[in-house]
Amino acid sequence: MSSSNSPGGPLSAVAPPLRGVRVLDLSQFLAGPFCAQILADIGAEIIKIEPQSGDPTRVLPPYFYKGEGAYFLAINHSKRSVILDLAVQDGRDVFYDLVRQTDVVVEAYRPGVSKKLGVDYETLKTVNSRIVYCSISGFGQDGPYATRPAYDMIVQALSGAMSLTGEIGGRPVRSGTPIGDLCAGQFAATAILAALLERSRSGMGQFIDTAMLDVQVAMLTYLAQYYLISGDVPGLQGRGHMSIPTYNAFRARDGRDVLICANTERMWQQLCQALDAPELANDPRFETNERRHANRSELLPILERAFADHESNDLLERFHARSIPSARVNSVAEALADPQVMHRRMVRDVEHTLGGTIRVLGSPIKFSRSQEADLISPPTLGQHTDLILRDLLGYSSERIEELRQRGAFGSDAVDKSEAVKKQSI
Repeated sequence: MSSSNSPGGPLSAVAPPLRGVRVLDLSQFLAGPFCAQILADIGAEIIKIEPQSGDPTRVLPPYFYKGEGAYFLAINHSKRSVILDLAVQDGRDVFYDLVRQTDVVVEAYRPGVSKKLGVDYETLKTVNSRIVYCSISGFGQDGPYATRPAYDMIVQALSGAMSLTGEIGGRPVRSGTPIGDLCAGQFAATAILAALLERSRSGMGQFIDTAMLDVQVAMLTYLAQYYLISGDVPGLQGRGHMSIPTYNAFRARDGRDVLICANTERMWQQLCQALDAPELANDPRFETNERRHANRSELLPILERAFADHESNDLLERFHARSIPSARVNSVAEALADPQVMHRRMVRDVEHTLGGTIRVLGSPIKFSRSQEADLISPPTLGQHTDLILRDLLGYSSERIEELRQRGAFGSDAVDKSEAVKKQSI
């Protein structure tokens, strides 16, 4: 389906930007699969390599669709699943054959594990010198923490990000969205695209070392810079902004929180009019942002009382009419039903392999000419093993069966093979 997002309407459509790029995804849980899904959404072919037990998120409670975990469904659409046991030589040999016909490998093992399995970059580049190999780990491939286990909340805590999240005067809390994992996946995808571009010039692949902690530290941005310049340690940010008092959320009369981002002098003037408080605009304590910042302890209670005098819908109508950036604080349910979200096709229907239709999130990446990549069902475990080995690698049915008997797909793959064969391809 061609894109219609260009200012002048749809143009002659071309294939998705990464059409023809093949990715082997060895990762599980969130950071690596999210990275691979970003690449899938812009056209890459993703082959998800799973152990016989599958990605653990397939069975992660509390929500399931026909036995498939909702967590797994969220970050694994538009991929194909192949079961391989990389701990045995036959499984590794199949993997090496796949690497010979692949552009990118994504893994999220703890440093040292890929080498033990024989699927590390130094090994794979002898198989395919053009391979772009992206490793995502908690702390990177070197340093005093390199071999420590890490999860999203660990890096939120160590990076200082958690110390900024929560109500002022309260205790630090984790971000509601798993930014440690998700942002590592985003940075990894960006690095992969850069490495593919460089390969088009040099003809050579390379190793990418993405550390979740590095990413979270980088995302401290201006708050880190404030500290590096001043020596003052920023603390919990609450609902507001350290620099702009009128960049905050206030509670309306109906109990709904309404957020405003009145960060220019014009917006401040308009905000005073919208709140029926024109006298504030000329109050010498609040004439400039610098003065509003210096006197924020006096300004914020005034704004809280003004917001509490109005219903949230009334406030939003007033703010929108004056071009004051504002929004009601939505629940997840409200956000996914929002007219703008629906217009941008950020909630999509997809027919699931096991039958029926599920709703998944769409891609935030839109192109003016490139087609959208097909959105297909998250795969069932091992759904495409025989298909990939037969059609991509040219293995005969006899060879596939021999590999199954030899344990290339797991120790009890023979018993499960009939069930796998019955799955829809």
